[in-house]
Amino acid sequence: MTKPHTVPLLAFDTSTEMLAVAAAGPRGDCAWNGPGGAAASAHLVPQIGVVLERAGLALTDLMAIAFGRGPGAFTGLRTSCAVAQGLGFGLARPLLPLDSLLVVAEDAIEALPRTAASRTVAVAMDARMDEIYGGVYERGPSGWRVLRAPALHALADWNAVLEQEARSLHALAGSALGAFGARLHRPAGVPAQPVETDRAAALLRLARQAFEAGEGIDAAQALPLYLRDKVALTTAERAAAKLAAARAGDRGAAA
Repeated sequence: MTKPHTVPLLAFDTSTEMLAVAAAGPRGDCAWNGPGGAAASAHLVPQIGVVLERAGLALTDLMAIAFGRGPGAFTGLRTSCAVAQGLGFGLARPLLPLDSLLVVAEDAIEALPRTAASRTVAVAMDARMDEIYGGVYERGPSGWRVLRAPALHALADWNAVLEQEARSLHALAGSALGAFGARLHRPAGVPAQPVETDRAAALLRLARQAFEAGEGIDAAQALPLYLRDKVALTTAERAAAKLAAARAGDRGAAA
């Protein structure tokens, strides 16, 4: 818990294997991170109740509700958006859709030295099927700026992005760092953060910034950000992907 904040807010994200819920209320900021994935749909609403109580809030006290809109897991995005819309309609409160990759960048930026006026973070999240959800963000004195909007990348394409951005990067972050290992390009001298420190706290900070910037929208306009239409591979496609990964590994070993 941290000191109280004047604007009562709720924020949650179910786009990854981690469930993040946070609230700002009269008792302070309360942030909770726990198992998500397939269990998120069952655990999100009860955990919202727990976090609100710890922050000293009732649902009717909220000024706005923030949710991770994606990119991320298909089922998780539907869960997050559905709960946000239900609360938004029921309470007649604005919703704050947050870029789920930017949450990772916000978490990573806290570990960086504050010597530079602007700091750039490349975020790569494991999208499964040997692909990556990637984006590049710059944090300056006036807040975040999107340098490369979230997109679905093949590994080679994302490695090319990193090569192009290498000179300006201050950090790499995201689950793809661990999932892809040595196959993922890492520019020399750029620190990497494969594991988030406190996703829920980062989510709440972004929610506060979005609220103060007047970015609230009506519940009817809140939609998840899907970057992939196809969510499963055929047996043949899985075999081809596995063979391609093995060949890439062999080339890396030979080099």
